[in-house]
Amino acid sequence: MPEVVIPIGPHHPALKEPVNFRIIADGEKIVRLELDLSYNHRGVEKAAEQRDFIRVLPLLERVCGICSHSHATAFAKGIEEIMQIGIPPRARYIRTIIAELERMHSHLLWLGVAAHLIGFDTLFMWTWRDREAVQDTLEEMSGNRVHYNINEIGGVRCDLTPSQVNAALARLPLLEERVNTYVDMVNSEETLLIRFRGVGRLSKEEALRYGTVGPTARASGIDYDTRKDDPYLAYSEAPWNVVTDSNGDVFGRTRVRVRELQESLKIVRFCLENLPEGPIRVPAPKNAPKGEILSRYEAPRGELAHFIRTNGTDRVERIDIRTPTLANWTSVAMCLVNRNIADIPVIVAAIDPCLSCTSRITLVDNQTQKAGVIGFDELIRRYRSRNPEEV
Repeated sequence: MPEVVIPIGPHHPALKEPVNFRIIADGEKIVRLELDLSYNHRGVEKAAEQRDFIRVLPLLERVCGICSHSHATAFAKGIEEIMQIGIPPRARYIRTIIAELERMHSHLLWLGVAAHLIGFDTLFMWTWRDREAVQDTLEEMSGNRVHYNINEIGGVRCDLTPSQVNAALARLPLLEERVNTYVDMVNSEETLLIRFRGVGRLSKEEALRYGTVGPTARASGIDYDTRKDDPYLAYSEAPWNVVTDSNGDVFGRTRVRVRELQESLKIVRFCLENLPEGPIRVPAPKNAPKGEILSRYEAPRGELAHFIRTNGTDRVERIDIRTPTLANWTSVAMCLVNRNIADIPVIVAAIDPCLSCTSRITLVDNQTQKAGVIGFDELIRRYRSRNPEEV
C-alpha cells in the first residue's frame, strides 16, 4: 500500500491552537511525522526587552495563561538573584501556594481534556468542576482567576488575610477526596486503561535522548524535578515527594499527573498552616547590575528556563525562554511512529502542549549548520530578495 500524507492543521476542529502535523501513513500505521510549530510567534521576548522590570512581569504572564505564575516567578527569581536580594519567608510561601494551586488547575484541566478526547465526558465535567474550586481560591487570593499578577521584584504584591487562608483550608478536604477518587479511577477505569495503556510508549533511555521534561520524563522513570533538584521558594521545607512511573506511556503520564495533584495538595496545606509572619516584600533597586543567569522553574508541564542578561539598567538586555512544551515536541514525533492514526490525539495531548508559549524563530545556515539571530530589517531584505513579485 502506498504511503499517504495526512495534513492536520494548522486550522482543525480538534486543535485549539495552530500547529501543522503532516502525518505520513502506510494504511493505518504512522511511518513518520513532520511538525510545523511556527504559526503563533508573538515577539514576547523582544517586547520584554523594551519594558522595565515592573511592567515586564504582567507581560510575561501572558506568555501562557495556564502557566502565568510560572513565567512571572521564573523571571522575578532570576532578577532577584542578579540583584542579590532575598525575598521574605512569607513571600516565599505565598509564591509557593500560588504555584501549586496553578499546578492543580493545570493538571485538572489536562485530565478533563484527555478524558474528552476519548469520549469520557463524565470525567471531563467532574475534573473541571473541581478545577473551579482551585480557581475560586486563586481569585480570592490574587483578584484574578488566570493572570494572578502576584509577583513583584523583591516579593509579592498582596498578602493573605486569615479569612483567605481559612477559606482555602476549608476547600482542601473535598479536593483531597476527589483527587484520591481520580487516582483510583485512573488505575481501574476500563475506558482509560484501554485508550491509554501501551500508547505512545517512551523508554527511559529515549526520554533522556530526546530531552523530555516534567511529567513526560517522570512517567518514563526519570527521577528529576527542579523543585527537588534545584530547590527554590519553600520547596525544601514542605513535605512532598517526586512522582515517577515506570510505564512510559500515556497511562504513565496520566498516573504521574493525578498523583502530583496529591503532592500539590500536601504542599498547599503545609504552606497555609505554616505561613510565616512578617513582611511580604523587600525594597528592590530600580536597576540591576550587569549579569547573566539561567533561572529554572518547575512549571506544570515541566522545567521552564529563562535566560536573562542585564546591563546595569532597569531593563533586560536579553531574555530567552525555553518552555517545557518545546522540549517535549521531539518525543511526540518519536512516540507516534508505528502507532495508529487514531492514537494521534491522546499522544499529542499527553505532553499537555501549549503552542502560544512554544513558537520561536530559528535560522540555521545550511552550509555551517549554525543557528543565529538576525535583525528585522535583514529578515525583510531576505524575504524580498526571494519574493520580488511582492515588493
